[in-house]
Amino acid sequence: MAKHVHVIPHMHWDREWYFTTEESRILLVNNMDEILERLETDENYLYYMLDGQTAILEDYFDVKPENLERVRKLVQQGKLIVGPWYTQTDEMVVGGESIVRNLLYGLKDSRKFGEPMMIGYLPDSFGQSEKMPQILNGFGITRSIFWRGSSERHGTNKQNFFWEGNEGGKVLVHLLPLGYAIGKYLPAEKEALAKRMSKYMPVLEHGAVNDEIALPNGHDQMPIQQNIYQIMDTLKEIYPDKTFFLSRYEKIFDELEKVPDLDTIKGELLDGKYMRVHRSIFSTRADLKSDNTRIENKITNILEPLASIAHKLGFSYEHGLVENIWKDIMKNHAHDSIGCCCSDKVHQQIADRFFLAEDKTDELIKFYKRKITDAISQEITLDKLTVFNLLPYERDNLVDAQIITKMKNFDLVDENGKSYDFTVTKTEIVDAGLIDRQIVHYGDYDPFVRYYLNFVDVIPAMGYKTFLIKEKDGAVAQTASTLVSAAENEFFKISLNTNGSFNITDKLANIEYPAVLMIEDGSDDGDEYDFSELEDDFIVTSKDAIAETKIVNFGLQSIAVAKFEMCIPKDLDSRKSKVCDSKMGIEISAKLCAKSKIIDLEINIDNQSKDHRVRLLVPQGIASSFSVSDNQFGSIKRPVVDSAMAVWEQEKWDERPDSIYPMLSYVASDNSTGLAVLTNSVREFEFIGTNFDTIAITLFRGVGFLGKENLYRRPGRPSGIKMATPDSQLLGKLHFELALAANDPHLARTAKEYLTPLVWYNKMPYNAMKLNDAPFVAPYNFSMFTIADSDFVLSVLKKAETEDGYILRAYQSSADEVVINLQGIAIEYETNLNEDKINGQTKIILPKNIVKSYFLK
Repeated sequence: MAKHVHVIPHMHWDREWYFTTEESRILLVNNMDEILERLETDENYLYYMLDGQTAILEDYFDVKPENLERVRKLVQQGKLIVGPWYTQTDEMVVGGESIVRNLLYGLKDSRKFGEPMMIGYLPDSFGQSEKMPQILNGFGITRSIFWRGSSERHGTNKQNFFWEGNEGGKVLVHLLPLGYAIGKYLPAEKEALAKRMSKYMPVLEHGAVNDEIALPNGHDQMPIQQNIYQIMDTLKEIYPDKTFFLSRYEKIFDELEKVPDLDTIKGELLDGKYMRVHRSIFSTRADLKSDNTRIENKITNILEPLASIAHKLGFSYEHGLVENIWKDIMKNHAHDSIGCCCSDKVHQQIADRFFLAEDKTDELIKFYKRKITDAISQEITLDKLTVFNLLPYERDNLVDAQIITKMKNFDLVDENGKSYDFTVTKTEIVDAGLIDRQIVHYGDYDPFVRYYLNFVDVIPAMGYKTFLIKEKDGAVAQTASTLVSAAENEFFKISLNTNGSFNITDKLANIEYPAVLMIEDGSDDGDEYDFSELEDDFIVTSKDAIAETKIVNFGLQSIAVAKFEMCIPKDLDSRKSKVCDSKMGIEISAKLCAKSKIIDLEINIDNQSKDHRVRLLVPQGIASSFSVSDNQFGSIKRPVVDSAMAVWEQEKWDERPDSIYPMLSYVASDNSTGLAVLTNSVREFEFIGTNFDTIAITLFRGVGFLGKENLYRRPGRPSGIKMATPDSQLLGKLHFELALAANDPHLARTAKEYLTPLVWYNKMPYNAMKLNDAPFVAPYNFSMFTIADSDFVLSVLKKAETEDGYILRAYQSSADEVVINLQGIAIEYETNLNEDKINGQTKIILPKNIVKSYFLK
């Protein structure tokens, strides 16, 4: 029987939820002032924990900057506990780099005040990523606290155990078996307090492995409990065999580390047996989820490597601007915010932050492309097209670019005069005032022409190639588009059916996949936390649709388009009556380019119905037992049917354990054949069909409530609160970016290539915003470094935070170990995820599913 009860004063701070950030900030100012006052004036009030996130302090200092030194003093005294996170991230639907930066910036901000809490404290994340032990270890963190996702079927019924990743990482866990709020607003009256604690104490004692148990004294937005001494005195009367004292979690871990033979569990923790993990929250507010995916990929795949190239050439690396963007999106990565289980007003604030973050990202990308191109010699001609390859190996790809000029005709040549063939797929007039208002100010109203052009060339590794635009006589000939019966390159052949589905032939494997990309529409009687169909569902597919179809060839690329309407129920009442009284407009476009192993998809939907789920179906032609998808820094294999489905009702799980899972960039079958789905938007999938032979990608769910009670898949109380959220019905136009590729051992690399397109910059004699010339001349062609062809995924290339060099982070998912041969730059040493030197390793060695970081110079 546990003897020592550690009372942990804290507040769980959701920056936003059903309330807005500004509403919670008002409470924060009030609560923080009370906390500081109590810690400063009561020497016996030893500790207070600020929810493990430093964004709380940012919000506070925005309005109370005069209290910064008070906070610093209390942190340095060990009384006010801060860090290690920037925000309380959700682990399942954000990328690995996002989680790493959350810790990187959280620890950096914490250390401005004193020593941070070195515990992976995530008390409300909706499930635990298998990669979290490895990520925490990468920052020197070996202790973890969480609530949701574990059950005894993982290997222990204790609240203290070791948790390991499948391939790496290990942390000591203190589970919060009843959550972070069992000590909220503890009543002073003895009988009421005893009644409350009688529910909790047996559970806490049952799972304890030593004499130490925790009583978290806090709750969402809860002010400090001023009468806590009185409460503890009463608790001692109720439990005379126990001691009750103010404490901090480190003291519990200090004692846990003395316990021999603790149980060890492994892998992803997504069980909703005792606490809900909301396995289908990955598709709530698909518009906002897609924004996050797209922006994460732009930062890590385009902006940071581009800024590194610019820095290597001699330009400044704007750490402050990059950190500002990361913090914008990390404010949206808290579990409720990225889960999108919030009020409509809060979702608008989330959308606004994403809009600002993407605008900042796009403009900084444009700035670096311009700075580099402006510095290239103008001796031959000023007009240029610079194409950037932000992967560390050469790419022989189709370049899809635009040139804006007043030239009627032009050649693309290199600095040696070599000419390059190109095709022009489209032209459009551009008003001169949009290029530079000074042009029209001086009376020149002649318009410019934007040329959309394609060509194929080899672009250097982690660098760029410059093409010079030289005027010549005549007029640019626009490539004639032709209607064809099939799109085809060396890897795929695509044809269309009358219902708008696609027939896709994998030419290398000689496998045809018929009727790919059909649409499925079914009911959603759930809420923002969980999908839940009607018990007697009525499902409609596009099998009998009548589509307008065409396949257009432009020489180096072909585009297949299917446009149709699906008749579906307009709401749940119509669904129950099996009446289709609404129309959903759908357009699916597939682009196939020369030399490309990827079929790019764009899906546009005009949604006018409520309370339904829409999925894209990708049949595999073969039964599957497991899915393979990526998680943070690696891959994960999951069964297509969770074994708990057979027992969840009799065991009274909090929610049904459907095999609806998140991916980050790809999903495929565990078979060696089939079509993989790549994504730059939505990240939720399920294997369906009699033989589990079809990947169903959730495009979106439309629901009208934040929380609802007694769902078919989730019995009992509502999650959150029952609040109307009409905007979450997602009425109107929706856009999704996906792709298809052949399933093969190099799928992770293929997905990285899809998410790292060649980007370009067109320099002309005009710019609305002027810049001074660089003090040096950049070369026409440049490669920062090259990595010989091997199976790995570049997670990021960025300038180191404090050192004059670069951080290269990489992993691989297909071999026991891969050794990377890097040329053109020196590897100085290996670092941890905090960018601290850990050894003098000068070769990049990547074990399977283990992320590694190296300092380059």
